Amino acid sequence: MKSESIPPHSLRVQLSPDDQKALAELRDRKPARTPAHHHRKGSLGEKVADQVAATVGSWNFVLIQSGILTLWIIANLVAWIRAWDPYPFILLNLVLSFQAAYTAPIIMMAQNRQSVIDRRKAEQDYHVNLKAELEIESLHEKIDLLREQEISRLSKLVEELGEALAKKP
Repeated sequence: MKSESIPPHSLRVQLSPDDQKALAELRDRKPARTPAHHHRKGSLGEKVADQVAATVGSWNFVLIQSGILTLWIIANLVAWIRAWDPYPFILLNLVLSFQAAYTAPIIMMAQNRQSVIDRRKAEQDYHVNLKAELEIESLHEKIDLLREQEISRLSKLVEELGEALAKKP
C-alpha cells in the first residue's frame, strides 16, 4: 500500500470567472496609503480650512471666545460714558456675524475634504474585504478538495484492506 500524492493541478479552485478576475486585480493592487498621507497633501486653502475647522471646533476656542465676549459686555456695561458698543451691543453682533459668515463656509470646505478622504478609505476597506472574502472562499474550496481526496484515498485503503483480509484464510 503506497500513499498517493495529490497533483497540484487538482487543487485549482473553482471560483467564477468574475471572482477570479476580481481576485487577480485585487492581488495586483498596491497597498493602500494611510489616511495621514491624505492630510499632508492639499492646497494651501485646504490646509487653512482644516486648521480653521480644528481650531474653531475646540474647547479652547469656545472658552477663549466666551471670555472675550464676557469682557466685551462687562467693559461696555461698566463704562457708561465711554462705552464703544453700548447696549444692545450692535458692534458685537456685527463682529459675531462676520465671524460666522466666514467660519461656516471654511468649516464646510474642511468637512467636504474630510468626506472625500472618508470615501477613499471606505473604498479601500471595501477592496480589502472583497479580497479577503475571495481568498477565504478559495481556501475553503481547496480544503474541501483536499478533504474529498483524503476521503477517497482512505476509502481505497479500506477497500484494499478488506480485500487483503478476505484473501487470508
